[in-house]
Amino acid sequence: MQVKSGAARFGRIAMLLALVLVSARAGSEEAVTRPVNPYSGDAEIAKEGASLFNQYCSHCHGPYAEQGERVRDLRRLRIRYGDDAIATFYTTVNNGRLDKGMPVWKGVLRDEIFWKIYTFLETVQSEE
Repeated sequence: MQVKSGAARFGRIAMLLALVLVSARAGSEEAVTRPVNPYSGDAEIAKEGASLFNQYCSHCHGPYAEQGERVRDLRRLRIRYGDDAIATFYTTVNNGRLDKGMPVWKGVLRDEIFWKIYTFLETVQSEE
């Protein structure tokens, strides 16, 4: 069995520590940039969100998000975007997608309304 010198062991430990720190930093930056829904899992807020969805979104996305056109079917957010669904939703409602007919809602609706609508959408996500 070969015995490693102290410098070689130190170099290997330093390299492993650097990898751990880079991984931890990447994970924490992702968590910082991803929006958080303050109402997630609240059934009463989801009901209110359904009403708000029908008021503001159903003309394009169907009542209660029941929309047959896949590109506008918001029941597929989790399938289409995975863990990025929340960030995609928030960016899209704030900035719009004018080329696709999605208006800019920032300044029209408060964040509170966005999150209530998203809370409703969390309850209707499709698994297929």
